[in-house]
Amino acid sequence: MRVCVATTVHHPEDARITHRQIRALLDAGHEVTFVAPFTHCNVTPSPGIRAVDVPRAVGLHRSRALRASSSALRRATRDADLLLVHDIELLLTLPRRRPPTVWDVHEDTIAALDAKSYLPGPLRGVLPPLIRAIESRAERRLHLILAEEAYRARFPGPHPVVPNHTYVPPTPPPPPGDSRVVYVGHISAARGAAEMIEVARRLRPYGIRLDLIGPADAAVRPMLRDAQREGVLDWFGYVPNRHALRMAEGALAGLSLLHDLPNYRQSTPTKIVEYMARGIPVVTTPLPNAASLVGRVDCGTIVPFGEPGATSGTVADPVAGAAPDSGSDAVADAVVRAVLRLRDDRERRAEMGARGYVEALNHYHWPAVAGDFVALLERWAEAPGPVSALSPGRTVPA
Repeated sequence: MRVCVATTVHHPEDARITHRQIRALLDAGHEVTFVAPFTHCNVTPSPGIRAVDVPRAVGLHRSRALRASSSALRRATRDADLLLVHDIELLLTLPRRRPPTVWDVHEDTIAALDAKSYLPGPLRGVLPPLIRAIESRAERRLHLILAEEAYRARFPGPHPVVPNHTYVPPTPPPPPGDSRVVYVGHISAARGAAEMIEVARRLRPYGIRLDLIGPADAAVRPMLRDAQREGVLDWFGYVPNRHALRMAEGALAGLSLLHDLPNYRQSTPTKIVEYMARGIPVVTTPLPNAASLVGRVDCGTIVPFGEPGATSGTVADPVAGAAPDSGSDAVADAVVRAVLRLRDDRERRAEMGARGYVEALNHYHWPAVAGDFVALLERWAEAPGPVSALSPGRTVPA
């Protein structure tokens, strides 16, 4: 099977696209053409794929990327058996003549608008009905796969869920240390950038440093650079996921301080599962799925949300036993107390890390679902037809 995979929004080293889905296709013996912004992201294409370079769609500057992707997709799909796209914008540029096409729904696009600080106010009112119209058209004409169970509510028809699992090391990683806290992933205001900088400042007198591993939105880069110049944290910028997770191993705790926004409420943050897979205790805000997972497995600590005025979902701090006031100071206080408690209790942090690792290995290991993902695409490529006849409407089994 010849598969064309396309994105202009995501990094060419995106973990879900490249290191899970494309790797699974290559491991199964299929050919892959990858349309992605290699030059913009300074990425050398991986061996084994046919790379097609396009500009990256960033913020409000997307027209050039869409024009280039339209031409690139026409060329790249001429001999393809299947087209797999990862951006809602690409649904506007699909070739008229194309193979069976799959849209991988990564997020709740409308809910995600709240976290896009670059959008001017008028656009926030115009975009939701446009997005709903694009999604409705896509559901009628394309095959859909969903990254989360919660996304089923957005579409009337049944669609399979391909979960955003990770690679779990076959042997237990090193136990958590006592001098370093980590964050792995994209950094933005909505993902707790200000709170993490404040945490780093408060941990510095205790000899505990914060490692931030990931790219950052333009709006928060100046404060990150200032904090790094002050010596309160280390910001490594973008690091490929497989290397970033190895860097994170041995950390005292992994942070996930996402704000209480609609797009985050219905998802399980992938970084939490990645921390668990590397034996790192989790410190997370009380998003429903995150709090449920961490609480059930007992592999970390739940702290309050950090936005000023945010009270929804706030829980009592498990270290101090009281619910602090909302705001960045409150969440920083709670995180610091949680981290210091872990530092002072070697046995507890080791047990948390071990429980998280076992849970990830048993229930969140990507290779356990990779074969089902490939088989799904093979079926759609070989017998194109109405989506309702082909979509099993279930989660690909773990």
